[in-house]
Amino acid sequence: MNWMSPEQEAALCVFCRSNPVETKWRPFCSERCKLQDLARWADGTYRAAADPVDPDLPAAEDDTDHL
Repeated sequence: MNWMSPEQEAALCVFCRSNPVETKWRPFCSERCKLQDLARWADGTYRAAADPVDPDLPAAEDDTDHL
């Protein structure tokens, strides 16, 4: 059998990766880590992968103005 200690079973904070996850802030260990993660998304440090934009293609029209 593969026995794990309680320290190994506890999930770690997805931001700091050093403290166990707190239920109140899941998947983070604290409000501090939660806010630091949010700040990285807001300032563009984190980015979702996407295809590059071709500057020679015309911009897509937005139909919401015609409603």
